[in-house]
Amino acid sequence: MAGILDRQFERLSKVIKRRASLSYTRFVNYLKRLFLPVYLFPIKLITYTIYYLFKFLIKFIFAFASLIFEAFIFPFRSLKNFLKSIFFLAIFLYLFASLLVIADYLDNQYGYWKNLLCSIGVREKLQDSVVRVVGGYSEGTGFFIAEDQVLTNFHVIDDEPSPKIILPNGSFTTTTKVIGNKEADLAVLFTENKYPNMVLALPDKVSLLENEPLISAGYPLGTDLTGKATILKGNFVEFRRSRKDPVSYIQTDISLVKGMSGGPLTDMCGQVVGINTLSLAGLSLFIIADQAKSLMPSFTDQEIVKIKVDPSLSPEEAVRAFYTYLKARRMEEGFALLSKEYLKKTNFEEWTNRFKDILDVEIVKVERFNNLKDTVFVKFTTKNWVDGETERRFYEGTWKTVKEDGVYKMLKSNIKEIANPSWDWFF
Repeated sequence: MAGILDRQFERLSKVIKRRASLSYTRFVNYLKRLFLPVYLFPIKLITYTIYYLFKFLIKFIFAFASLIFEAFIFPFRSLKNFLKSIFFLAIFLYLFASLLVIADYLDNQYGYWKNLLCSIGVREKLQDSVVRVVGGYSEGTGFFIAEDQVLTNFHVIDDEPSPKIILPNGSFTTTTKVIGNKEADLAVLFTENKYPNMVLALPDKVSLLENEPLISAGYPLGTDLTGKATILKGNFVEFRRSRKDPVSYIQTDISLVKGMSGGPLTDMCGQVVGINTLSLAGLSLFIIADQAKSLMPSFTDQEIVKIKVDPSLSPEEAVRAFYTYLKARRMEEGFALLSKEYLKKTNFEEWTNRFKDILDVEIVKVERFNNLKDTVFVKFTTKNWVDGETERRFYEGTWKTVKEDGVYKMLKSNIKEIANPSWDWFF
């Protein structure tokens, strides 16, 4: 038995060697025919490539035609095959319809296909970048277009010399400079610190597809509504223009709310395409971002309200200047209006800490008190930023002043907070 196995194994080995030798010989001969003579090699390479591609194509066509024919006649071979065909056809139609529904959903949600992946994280990016803008008479939204520049609507900061910027982390800062174009309803606020991670740059050119999904971010109702920026989603409707305005607009079906003015309108990838501007009876308009960018070099501070006070004129004007500087958070100038006697009880750090949460100061009345030449009666309100919310507080009382170095300065105060003042308190 062992001898028979040995002979069969030996015979099998010889067959394998013979076939391997034959295959090797064929391969070597094929290479010789391909490469020799060398000058014919490029022609052979092109010819062989065309030949094998053509041969593959012919085989593929016949195989595909055979498959189609077999698939066509398969249901008619038996009842069982017919029922199977009905079953698989139903599954195919269901899957095909599902793909159409999914494609339509993705198109409505993200626009064209490139937006599908780039939309990831856009909501969070906007909520971490959009800021509140608080003026004395209005509030709105803004966003950084450079590391130290916030863009907003002009009507948000109109009649306000020193608007405040509240960052998403709850801290706030006062602008160092304001420029704008009132006719275009655009303004740029400059900050002392830089915030490179919050920048949402303006594009050089805005182009939108029909019905393209868009996102608007802002703070509806201003500081009256706490929390992160609100993200609203809608679709592009049309480009609009008015002969009265120097800018054109994007119309969408997004319903803007008061307080969102000045915020960004972006595509699904987070690229800014417009600035929240106007909403009326369901009609929302957004200044086109590339036009805002082109207008910015012409912005000036000519239409920005300036602080005009002169504490050397009278005790009343000195008190008015003192609270105006607090409103603008020009703390060094406010501190300079404290008399030498008053400064014996405080220093700059302790004094400024008393007002660290004040967003705004509104003077209601300043007048001479009981005909005393050095005493002034004052009423004012403050808007304080406390734990992410604004609080309105009301004060009245007297300041005794003293003239030092040609300027009236604050000597002694008797200011008290008023709880729930009646309506006539404001007049």
